[in-house]
Amino acid sequence: MRVLKAGAHTSIQDTGRFGYQKYGVIVSGAMDPFALRTANLLVGNDEDEAGLEVTLQGPALEMQQDVWISICGADLSAQLDGQLVPQWRPVFARKGATLHFGKPRAGCRAYVAVAGGFAVSAVLGSKSTYLRAGIGGYGGRALQAGDELPIGELKTPVQKRMQKFVEALSDGAFATTGWCVSARLFPAYSDAPEVRVVRGPEYALFTPSSQEAFVSTQYVVTPQSDRMGYRLEGPPLSFLETRQLISTAVTWGTVQVPADGKPIVLMADRQTTGGYPRIAQVITADIPVLAQLKPGAKVGFTQTTVEDAQAILRRRQQEFSMLKMAIEDSWER
Repeated sequence: MRVLKAGAHTSIQDTGRFGYQKYGVIVSGAMDPFALRTANLLVGNDEDEAGLEVTLQGPALEMQQDVWISICGADLSAQLDGQLVPQWRPVFARKGATLHFGKPRAGCRAYVAVAGGFAVSAVLGSKSTYLRAGIGGYGGRALQAGDELPIGELKTPVQKRMQKFVEALSDGAFATTGWCVSARLFPAYSDAPEVRVVRGPEYALFTPSSQEAFVSTQYVVTPQSDRMGYRLEGPPLSFLETRQLISTAVTWGTVQVPADGKPIVLMADRQTTGGYPRIAQVITADIPVLAQLKPGAKVGFTQTTVEDAQAILRRRQQEFSMLKMAIEDSWER
């Protein structure tokens, strides 16, 4: 797959680089793991295989061979040779077809999976691009015009599926299936979502009025937000007293509050430790919702309990397992 135009920011990401945070190496990985995992299942890959994370203004990609692709997550007006491509389903694209993206219509990040995955080397057990360290993905960087992305070997069942479509496709740039992933299974994607949080370890350091304001205010995602964290604009939060904290562990969804009182939500490229008070922690099940917020979007927070957060995550994992079985069953019909 040749990159004709890089787009605003496109990188190779899988589900993350785990086991190295004690050495200061971040996890990284797809900002919206639900969309990436689903895209992989649709083309017959393992769910944690690497795909392309396309942010807002997408690239132009030329297919150098017949390929199965799927596009999940944000609707960035993906087109193959000028025809809109349906998302959340497998798509067979002919050699020579060009995939490009137009005006963003919903969400912020789309994921392109290709059957066989991208045959780039894993670094510390992951193909994810860690931009600040320059490792993983394609040369440790975002894609550039002229890059040629190698595609891995197809599994036998996927080869058989492709052959059926080669025989059925008489003309046009692509063909697709008659089934897709139901929107009922999506996370609660929204331009102005209410994201669920549990209290953070330093919640008690904030004034009662700030604790109340945090869950009753709609914050705005600022343009300074990126894969490392979302900086939020809203009424500043206040501390009961000024106190120096020892740096301690942070994770995906940790909500820190620096001295200016404006919350920062840590995301996929977060650091491994932080020294700002942690007022809250976004529940894991709602991370994909945050990942699809673009600068200027509004977001609010709703408090829940650890027990409810765990129950919600278990339910989401059960639904994903059912989705996996349903996709396999659809191919067998």
